[in-house]
Amino acid sequence: MGVEFLADELEAIKAQGLYTHIRTISSPQEAWFEVDGRKVLNLCSNNYLGFANHQRLKEAAKRAIDRLGVGPGAVRTIAGTQDLHLELERKLAAFKGTEAAVLFQAGFTANLATIPAITGAGDVIFSDELNHASIIDGCRLSKARVVRYAHNDPGDLKKKLEGVTDARRKLIVTDGVFSMDGDIAPLPEIVALAREHDAMVMVDDAHGEGVLGDHGRGIVDHYGLVGEVDIEVGTLSKAFGVMGGYVAGSALLCEFLKQRGRPFLFSSALTPADVAASLAAVEILEESDELVRRLWDNTRYFKEEIRKLGFDTGHSVTPITPVMVGEASKAAKLSARLFEEGIFAQSIGYPTVPRGKARIRVMISAVHTRDDLDFALEKFALVGRELGLI
Repeated sequence: MGVEFLADELEAIKAQGLYTHIRTISSPQEAWFEVDGRKVLNLCSNNYLGFANHQRLKEAAKRAIDRLGVGPGAVRTIAGTQDLHLELERKLAAFKGTEAAVLFQAGFTANLATIPAITGAGDVIFSDELNHASIIDGCRLSKARVVRYAHNDPGDLKKKLEGVTDARRKLIVTDGVFSMDGDIAPLPEIVALAREHDAMVMVDDAHGEGVLGDHGRGIVDHYGLVGEVDIEVGTLSKAFGVMGGYVAGSALLCEFLKQRGRPFLFSSALTPADVAASLAAVEILEESDELVRRLWDNTRYFKEEIRKLGFDTGHSVTPITPVMVGEASKAAKLSARLFEEGIFAQSIGYPTVPRGKARIRVMISAVHTRDDLDFALEKFALVGRELGLI
């Protein structure tokens, strides 16, 4: 049969205005970088704190390569666990206020490892309807029944919990910060419902770390719930600026995931450079919250000013700033014109977001200057008026 049928599928994607044009970057992640041969303002990256090209992280990575080489050589359970892995796990646990942590290759694989390992046939997972794809896929890999509840709606979650009386175990899982809308989970209410219904709570804090809480410790710290959430999933690829993921929680949980988390058992460990750079990022956050404060200063300024221009930024309360457009074709046109004007801000449409809710997702960073943000606002105003969006 072959794969020739995929040509028709691709044409259909293009016809709907949903084809993703992947641009090529040829310089480090900074406020300005080179994309497809042009110097443009970076409003796309998850590099919240500027760690992706931070000198201290780069030096730590180089030292690790000199001492341990470029790769781990094996999975963690055979010959791939290096002393740096254990050091970072201890450091992350201390940073998050948990007993332990366990590293994975990505935040995505951390979810794929955890959900199927702790739930199975006879269990029920209660999942926010806008949870990240990695949570959705983790639920699919589990043999548990999945019950979706209305987005950020504790009332609907309560009804769904009350409607399940035959579960062996119950797990409530939610994003902490929702990556497309920039809103945050009502974690205190979720934790209270979990106690009432004898359920576990799992939160994916990918976009909360380095952003929310004291010194960027995340959404659990933000709400004062340290020690009250069973499972925290994190990523090292966003605010920490590197690559990898982890789970933080009890020592029992982390020990079990090292025995039954399939990505931990069957895929090689993080590289020494990744681990050392992540260690440096955590140490910087422990020492100072200056970058976190700068991130929020930039966020408040940009959000206020772009709303004054007449753009709709949805329900975002974080540096994730969706500029809502609606039709995927219009969002794609806005993105293309912004790029011509020196702004790299990609359009996002279905299946990443629901049909009819296409947008430009602007990502604010601590490395942006006020002049950078003013330049962006000027170009959004120019192109927005040109396309009849404001």
